[in-house]
Amino acid sequence: MIQAITSPELANRLARAIASDIALYNEEKIVRGIQEDTLFEEIAEPIAQGKKLYQTRVAPALYERSNFFERALVDLIFKAKGDEIPSAIWS
Repeated sequence: MIQAITSPELANRLARAIASDIALYNEEKIVRGIQEDTLFEEIAEPIAQGKKLYQTRVAPALYERSNFFERALVDLIFKAKGDEIPSAIWS
């Protein structure tokens, strides 16, 4: 059995790795979602799967008191991609 992550630094790294994978493997959905203002619908499933993975790997007490996963999504997908891809709503 894998030991739950209790270190905030390691939890943050895991969150960023998962968000990076979501961005990498769902590039087409992200671009389309930003262009058509359907981003959250386009990547709802990968985000849910990523969050579930993150939650199973991080100690419950750390998971409940941190927002590393959400911040990683904002930094690596929403902000980064939203700044790069032309969109009427995100500009």
